[in-house]
Amino acid sequence: MTRMMMTALILMATAGAGLAEPLLGAWRTAPQDDGTMGVVQVAPCGVALCGTLIASLDSAGKEVPNPENGMTILSETVAFGGGEYRGKIYAPDRDQTYNSRLQLSGDTLKVSGCVLGICRDGGSWTRVK
Repeated sequence: MTRMMMTALILMATAGAGLAEPLLGAWRTAPQDDGTMGVVQVAPCGVALCGTLIASLDSAGKEVPNPENGMTILSETVAFGGGEYRGKIYAPDRDQTYNSRLQLSGDTLKVSGCVLGICRDGGSWTRVK
């Protein structure tokens, strides 16, 4: 009986820690060269985090149709501590997947990615409230 209660307490504590993941939620991407932005919803996917493009915005912030909506932008993303995350990031404008490095600080997410030694700064994303 004691062992069952301890197991239940550990499971509840672990579940609570998963809910506290600070990267979860919606993030507005940095503007592209033409001023357009996206909204990426970050959610658990297996043991990692993934981000799906849920909306596309014009330079005025108005939602516009985009065939890329629903596309996975972040994948295989895991925490490395100190607000740092690593995984994969897909850049639809270049049709390229990069090894990502994300740095979370409050409601700002600094995004960058590299492939074959070529790195790209993805700017700063902001949390959508």
